[in-house]
Amino acid sequence: MSDHEPQHLYDGPARLESEHGTWEVDVALRGVFQPIDGHFHWYGRVGTALDGVRNGQSVTVRTDHGEAEGRLSDIDPWGRFRVSGTGKPPF
Repeated sequence: MSDHEPQHLYDGPARLESEHGTWEVDVALRGVFQPIDGHFHWYGRVGTALDGVRNGQSVTVRTDHGEAEGRLSDIDPWGRFRVSGTGKPPF
């Protein structure tokens, strides 16, 4: 892991890990602090389709800048999942 300035977006390589496997993927992630609930919410799209994964599955998202727990949801027509989480982001 490397130190870097806090960011509100990340586009690049990531590793998704779950009890069902590990995938090297590209992700496009964004985030914003929500003052109503007092938490940082991050979200984005996994750049490739994932085999053997189901909607609602929990994953650990790892980048060179950090890691965070997230959830997969909202599959687009190309089989790519949305990923989202709350708290410290993986970027």
